[in-house]
Amino acid sequence: MASKNVALAGATGNIGAAILKAFLDSKDFTVTVLVRSDSVAKATLPENINMREVDYSKPTTLVNALKGQDAVVSALNHSYLDQQRALLDAAVSAGVERFIPSEYGSDTLNPNSASLPVFAHKKSAQKYLEELEAQDKISYTIIINGPFLDFGLNHGFLGLDLRKKQVTYIDGGITMFSTTTLATVGKAVLGVLKHPQDTKNRAVYVQDAALTMKDLFRLGKQALGAEGWTEIDGGKTEEIEQKSYEMLGSGQKNMGVFLGFLTSAIFREGYGGHFQKPDNDLLGIEELKESNIVDLIKGIAATQAHE
Repeated sequence: MASKNVALAGATGNIGAAILKAFLDSKDFTVTVLVRSDSVAKATLPENINMREVDYSKPTTLVNALKGQDAVVSALNHSYLDQQRALLDAAVSAGVERFIPSEYGSDTLNPNSASLPVFAHKKSAQKYLEELEAQDKISYTIIINGPFLDFGLNHGFLGLDLRKKQVTYIDGGITMFSTTTLATVGKAVLGVLKHPQDTKNRAVYVQDAALTMKDLFRLGKQALGAEGWTEIDGGKTEEIEQKSYEMLGSGQKNMGVFLGFLTSAIFREGYGGHFQKPDNDLLGIEELKESNIVDLIKGIAATQAHE
């Protein structure tokens, strides 16, 4: 039986907002948004939404907010992942059936990616979920979708800088990787909750497209014209990853360090960045055509031009 009453944590973040929009657009679910009592971002939420204030340091507030919920969807960003265990414990206490942890990224079930320090919180959450499931206290689903295509294009994270008309190749730009838009991740969450038995206690994989950096460059030229682009060699993932380990070993914990690890998770061969058997059909997801990606690039570039 599909879950109907769903609590969403982290609804004001990039992925949380996309998941919330999917819930509100579907009309198939009654969604309750969990917000911290001291959050200023809650003012950005849609009017008339069902909202419960919680304090992650006070378990009773979480348990009370989760009573009567069939599922909990965590979209807590990396800054708050240490609070996810409190949310999970409260879900168990409240009798919630399904928990979707905050993953929404690289294949953390791949041994090579799983060993990267950037995923330590996620691996800890997976281990705890497996322990609780083994005790029949709750079930779970992990959603793995690769890097966000729209977010990555907007911020130049996938090698293609639309503002500068510049492409930076990693490992020569020929490695295939799976990528998904924020909106499609939202749809995938709904797909999981509509198929609880088929998605129970496992990871599901979703992608809008499987591309190489050279594919993105080709589509970028179709969208913005072939003239004026610069191509740069961004180095090898093995060397970038090693540099991140060296920086981490010296005590550095800035975003550049962790982006180096993410680069390997996405682009390095053997790290699971290209999904071999996506669950798109099960989740009701249709992959994007190249023409859709060209239109996406045009739209992002047009928005950037007016910023």
